[in-house]
Amino acid sequence: MSDPVTAPTRLRDDRDFVRYWGARQVSVMGSLVTAVVMPVLIYRVSASPALTALTTVLEGLPYVLFGLFAGALADRLDRKRLMVRTDLVCAAAIASVPIAYEAGVLTIPHVLGAAFVSQAMFTLFDGAAFGALPTLVGRDRIGEANAAIWGFGGVLDLSVPMAVGIALAVVHPADLLLIDSFSFVASAVLLGSIRRPMTGDRSRAPAFSARQIRADVGEGLRFLWAHTGVRAMTVIGMLQSMAGAGFMALAVPYADRLLHIGTSGLRFGMLFAAWGIGGIIAAALTPRLLRKRSTAWVTLAFIPASAAAGVAVALSRHWMLATSLMIAWGVAYQVVIINALTYRQQVTPEHLLGRVNTAGRMLSYGVGWTGGALAAGALVGWLGLASTLVLMVAIGGLAAAYGWGSSLRGVASER
Repeated sequence: MSDPVTAPTRLRDDRDFVRYWGARQVSVMGSLVTAVVMPVLIYRVSASPALTALTTVLEGLPYVLFGLFAGALADRLDRKRLMVRTDLVCAAAIASVPIAYEAGVLTIPHVLGAAFVSQAMFTLFDGAAFGALPTLVGRDRIGEANAAIWGFGGVLDLSVPMAVGIALAVVHPADLLLIDSFSFVASAVLLGSIRRPMTGDRSRAPAFSARQIRADVGEGLRFLWAHTGVRAMTVIGMLQSMAGAGFMALAVPYADRLLHIGTSGLRFGMLFAAWGIGGIIAAALTPRLLRKRSTAWVTLAFIPASAAAGVAVALSRHWMLATSLMIAWGVAYQVVIINALTYRQQVTPEHLLGRVNTAGRMLSYGVGWTGGALAAGALVGWLGLASTLVLMVAIGGLAAAYGWGSSLRGVASER
């Protein structure tokens, strides 16, 4: 087994990184199918915007419930083994939905339960993956590696939702979930084939116990809160996630009732694919920006643009205008995400990578995403769909105001 420091200089020549990259892309492809299909499935069965919003709630809730534990566990176990096993559990959970549908016994609680289990397992996977990448490629290549992962992810964001939108016109949403199940199996195979280690030396780690896990969690939280840059990035991520989740929780009824394009077909797919175009542009921009500016500077530059574009999307009533604005929102939103992730990976010590990431994700994605989706589902019946969308995406403005008023302005001058 070769040592990580002897890895090829170019990422494209690094076979183990290519396997890691491939595992993430095939998993992202399947997850994109589910991200479009799951709310459509619930909406078609229930015709309820509030119940449809629950699918978005379940994307972030596991981070709130298990995030801190998952991060501490990921820092103690073999990361590759943990990622492979969680992939396989996710495959089984998602596959249970089309199986139940074909057997004629599928229920809404079953769909929501499968979504929750798969996201709970992904919380463990994410904690391990966050620490695995710096160990695999080295900290000096993290920005480039993240851009490579997110870049092709943007291509998938573009193509998969469009294809799914067309497929939904002829295939039942439950059956399409089989694609996600197979993607988890493929990811497990690719990760299992990686030869270099993705876990640092654990020989000096204290013995595993419930008390020690609590201590590990506390250590990760103290680092996150004490590090001014990481803390600021986390708060920005939480507020931006609330805005994003507030929109995505109601995206299907938005397309159906405000844009009048229904819940399937080319226009529906193009609306969701617009985010992918933004992701491609964001991934192409990020390495260039980071060669000239710090991650904090890039974040402060793009977070106001993200807030403004989000509000513009919510106010749009023509599908072509909404799609165009979604591209701009996708660029700014995802540049902020990539930079926040890269920054945490650059400044966090190796033995804390899993727990600091999941603590940050618990607050930014778990609390922010879950809170935004819950608020959208609760407010839509009171304020109506249009007003709720505008109110939720406007939270992105709070993220921009906080960022520019926080210590991140001082960090932005550093290189």
